Amino acid sequence: MLSPSDSKQQFFARNMRYSDVDMVVQNEAMAYEHPWTKRIFIDCLRAGYQCWVLANKQKIVAHGVMSVAIGECHLLTLCVHPEFQRYGYGRKIFNLLLDRAYKLDASECFLEVRAGNGAAITLYKSMGFAVIGERKNYYPGKESREDALIMSRSLPIP
Repeated sequence: MLSPSDSKQQFFARNMRYSDVDMVVQNEAMAYEHPWTKRIFIDCLRAGYQCWVLANKQKIVAHGVMSVAIGECHLLTLCVHPEFQRYGYGRKIFNLLLDRAYKLDASECFLEVRAGNGAAITLYKSMGFAVIGERKNYYPGKESREDALIMSRSLPIP
């Protein structure tokens, strides 16, 4: 079980492994009302997407998945275990993903975020992302669908 005192531990970034998927799915389920499934993560690994975790030997506290192709990258998911949010882990793994994308010749990054996810929007704006559009009814919600904001920024991040 995770505890807030674990936030003082050192976590390192590494590629996600197939053996990580069960723990990643557990983190998603704790963080999101509509989490990704095990099958989605396995498909992303098989497709060769940039799939990374922040972990130590006992646990994974954050993960991210990004596709990179034809000079662009697209953040597909970014998740921090709820007990480890607001410690900078989301920013750390997202910066890693953006750096990897830039090294793979991406010059622009795109993402969608729930219009009601103020914490994520604040993080993305602080990293230089700007809203460039909206997708109506993009995400499933409790009683209806929720809009997504489309955000982008050029790479590299200084």
